[in-house]
Amino acid sequence: MMKISNLKPLSSGICGALLLAACSTSPQTPAEAATASSLTGTLFVANKRGNTLSKIDLASGEEVMRLASCTNPHELATSPDGEHVALACYGGTSVDIFRTDTLERVKSVDLGENARPHGIVWHANGDLYATAEGRQSVFWIRDPKDKAETFEYSTGKQGSHMLVVSPDANTAWTTDLGSKTVTRVALKARIAPISVTVGEEPEGISLAPDGSALWVSARGSNQAFELDPETMEVRNTLDTGAFPLRLAIRPQGDVAVTSDLMDGGLTVIDMASATVTRSIAVSSAEETQERFQVTILWSDDGERIYVAETASNTVAEVDYDSGTVLRRLPTGEGGDGLAILP
Repeated sequence: MMKISNLKPLSSGICGALLLAACSTSPQTPAEAATASSLTGTLFVANKRGNTLSKIDLASGEEVMRLASCTNPHELATSPDGEHVALACYGGTSVDIFRTDTLERVKSVDLGENARPHGIVWHANGDLYATAEGRQSVFWIRDPKDKAETFEYSTGKQGSHMLVVSPDANTAWTTDLGSKTVTRVALKARIAPISVTVGEEPEGISLAPDGSALWVSARGSNQAFELDPETMEVRNTLDTGAFPLRLAIRPQGDVAVTSDLMDGGLTVIDMASATVTRSIAVSSAEETQERFQVTILWSDDGERIYVAETASNTVAEVDYDSGTVLRRLPTGEGGDGLAILP
């Protein structure tokens, strides 16, 4: 992540407490209230400057709970059964697991000296997978809520930051910021990792739901790339908005979206034709440093995109079809990683 400076801290008072009742940045308009009335589900946010974990009720738009988590928490993932959320403790060495109802920490899995866990996936098979940037590796955490057996796989690359895992859990792919590469890691076969150079500072990464295409955004070159997941050959290269920090594929598998930090937009890519179809303005160019958008996350139905705005301690809720920002949801200080339960 980029170093963030000259950001205003969260004001003291009830919204700064570790355990919150409802706190809102502004009253909802009638249109916002009507939009929210049909929503259900819970959004979890890792607040990297506040070292806390937030729980937001999507029906009301209120942050209903915030508790201490770990040092500099980043990415999050919810368990397949919806009972737990796992947090990558980027300022430390562990992956910590919390209950989704109470945010009680129930497990801390240490990944070793200088691990700096960042990217995290809670797979449908029940296992956790995480990058350990400081160790240049990927970890497979088997049976994370009980035995938590760990298996480490070296990428051999600097800054292995984000990752995705194949539907069959046989393969993981990482973006390696420092090495300017994308790496394919075999989790079960005894073969060496495959790394390819992709743009400048590749960071965002997402795998098509059927595993047929790997998409990567390179923040330093303002580009998105489609790769063959097996051969790692680049199929297509597209220009995006400025500084595409993240890339997320819609659950329906038809479009990919990049989070363009420096211009406050979302670049929409049609995956079938590998073309940019439009840009969604989340904030104006003048507001980018005030909001500083980072992580993006789709709702399961593909109708909304959630955009973490780490400088303003908010998450923008964007209607995908219209491109309208529906609400801005309050978070803790420096909200970044996002995970959702439907």
